[in-house]
Order: sequence, then structure tokens, then C-alpha cells
Amino acid sequence: MPADEPDRIPVPTPVPAPPPPPTAVLGRRGARPGTGPSLLAPGAAHDPYRLYRVLREEYPLSYDALLGAWLLSRYADVTTALTDPRFTGFPHDGAPRGGPAPRGLCHGTVLCGPRPQDIARAAATAPRHLTEHVERTAYVLARRIAGRQQADLVKEFCHWLPVGAGAYPDLGPLPRNAATVPCTRQTGLRETALASFLANVLDDPDLLAALRVEPALAHRAWTESLRRDPPVQFVLRRTVAEVRVSGGTLPAGAPVACLIGAAVRDPERYASPDLFDPFRRDQGTSTAGPESCPAVLLGRLEAEQGLGALLDAMPRLRWADGFRPAGTGLITRGPRTLLVRPG
Repeated sequence: MPADEPDRIPVPTPVPAPPPPPTAVLGRRGARPGTGPSLLAPGAAHDPYRLYRVLREEYPLSYDALLGAWLLSRYADVTTALTDPRFTGFPHDGAPRGGPAPRGLCHGTVLCGPRPQDIARAAATAPRHLTEHVERTAYVLARRIAGRQQADLVKEFCHWLPVGAGAYPDLGPLPRNAATVPCTRQTGLRETALASFLANVLDDPDLLAALRVEPALAHRAWTESLRRDPPVQFVLRRTVAEVRVSGGTLPAGAPVACLIGAAVRDPERYASPDLFDPFRRDQGTSTAGPESCPAVLLGRLEAEQGLGALLDAMPRLRWADGFRPAGTGLITRGPRTLLVRPG
């Protein structure tokens, strides 16, 4: 599974002329405004979380000349950039001007914005026929690999489940023509999120045992996996007015990279943020996107039904001997390979 396939968020075109330096405002963590490490520096994609830590602690507001955008890395600042009307869509991220910010599995289309009819169904429960369709697809895929000595779950399960599940045209109470909006066409994002989810679960034998007894725990595990390992690491926005953030002030008209991968591991927001803990008390809102987004609902269904199908078809599912999962990619990130022993 390539880290950045054509159907995913494209690499942004650098902006040639950087805006004026921001006004320095030192934060409580002693941060320095200015120019910090670049997201596009050699080796940054190998371990972006180390780079994120440096940015959060020392350069909460810095200009990345290679990327052509200001970088925001702290949870409070990224949340502001994703929700505040002083930020709008950037041409390269597909978000309409003034529309919802894309994040996680949501591509930021107008269908995914908060509307009165969505508030009444905030829980966004899936229609029964859609749940059954995803379940059938997951079980067919799981049984195809159950008898093998070794299998790659990314290639043989995580890729095909979103493709098969997303082919179903009727998404029930979701927006009309939801199956054709960009969010549901981005099957690669759901593939990446599902791969990270299975990697996190299989890496925790105690959690795996608990899930066999109580499948409902998969919902919390899915939410936690999206927090700790978001499939989309950053999205681009643009300011329409000056905005005060940690470390300085963003000028109007500035391109801004919202580092979701850094924000979700901010220790100011989450206790032990690098730890995968579905039982954490500070789990908070999912970074996948609004519940009204079809891809958010499909992603959760695929994770919950997919895990159930795998555990049912392969009760002794475990890592292949000597295998350790590893995430790759900078814009989108997740494991390319999940080698397991089904029996």
C-alpha cells in the first residue's frame, strides 16, 4: 500500500513568497517563533512524531519555506484553525471557500458541514442494510485468508473492505448521492485508517482478548486509533484575517498547515499521548470528521465489522514471526504491510 496514492490528498504546491514574520509572543512552554524544522526535510517522513514534538515545544508557530506554509502544531491552535471562521479552505485541500475543514476521513465537502437536519441525528447510526452489507463483505474477505499460513492484511483485507463496502449505493439517512461525494471515493484513506486500527489492536494481546469477549469495545478502540494515528497528518487552510496563536500572530491571507498528527499527541491535551489506550478518560472528539460525513460512518463500520469478521474466522490471529508493524508516509500515514498468521 503506497503511502500517498493518487486518490489521496495531493502534495501542496509551495507558495513562493513567504509572508512577513509574525509578531513574537512567547508561550508558557518557552517557545521560539520563527523558522523551525521543515516537514519536507530529508528523513522527516521516517519519524514525523519526533519532528512534531520539536515543533510543539520550540516552534509552535514557524514558517516552512519548503512547504510554503505556516505550521501549527499545538492542539489548541490546530483546533482553532479547523473550526474558526477566520480560516477558510485552501485551494489544494479541496475544501470549498468558507466550507468545513477536511480532517481524518472527511474531505471537507459541503455535504459534510453542520446542517439542522444533521443535528437531530448526531449519533449517526448506520441503517441496518448498510451494516449487513459491510459485515458480509468483511466475512467473505476474512474467510478467504483464514486457511493460509501467512497473510498480509493490508493487501488482502484493508484494501478490499473499503472498496467493497463503498460500492453499496444506498447509505440510508445520509445525504443524497453520498456514495458519489469525494469522502466516500477516498477509499485509500479508510484503508490507511483500518490498517492502523488493526495494527494497534493486534499489538495489544490483552485488548484483543477483551474484544473477543466484548466486541462493543471496538468503537472506543477505533476512536483511539484515529486519535493516535490519524490517516491524514495535516491539512491546509488559509487565514482571512489576522489570528493570534501560540508563538505569534498569523497575518491575513496566510497559508497554514494544520498538523493534526502533532495536535493529537499534545501532552497539554492528552495524558500519555503516545500511548494507545482505548480506555483513556480524555478520549474526546474523534479526529475523523463530522458524524454527518458518509466516510466517517463507513470507516467506523468497516473497523468494527472488519475486526469482528477477522476474529471470528481466525480465533488465533497474531503477528507473523518476527514481524513488527510500522507506519510510513507524511501527508497520509499508516502501515503498508500487516503480516499475520491466521491459524
